[in-house]
Amino acid sequence: MSVTEIRVVSFGYLHGAPPEGATLVLDLRHHFRDPHLDPALREQTAHDLPVRRAVLATPGIREAIVGAGLLADAFDSGPADAPLTVAVGCAGGRHRAATVAMALARRLAKTGATVHLTHRDLDKPVVERTATGDAIAPAGA
Repeated sequence: MSVTEIRVVSFGYLHGAPPEGATLVLDLRHHFRDPHLDPALREQTAHDLPVRRAVLATPGIREAIVGAGLLADAFDSGPADAPLTVAVGCAGGRHRAATVAMALARRLAKTGATVHLTHRDLDKPVVERTATGDAIAPAGA
């Protein structure tokens, strides 16, 4: 690894665009089950074990984390000395993105890199859904 510091940022698309300057952006919205749909998990976040278990049990999610880690390693091994930021996004930023960002940060730290993990939207209000299932951000979010 050439870069010694990697930023991993979780975020929710309903609260804004991916962080500016992100080198890699993982969009989890359309390919992985949303724990928000389970009423028992809706008000919880990635700080809660049931949410992390649900996300990490989603088919394909562990492979996505490994793949993202390998991709970050590849960028890190390149000749440029530019900062490396990996942004992980889902709808609200409270469940999938935050859990995957935590797991990815742990994986990258094991390579010897200094990893800075930030959850941009984890503590924002729960995103509600319309009758048709469309996600809407709460007023004032």
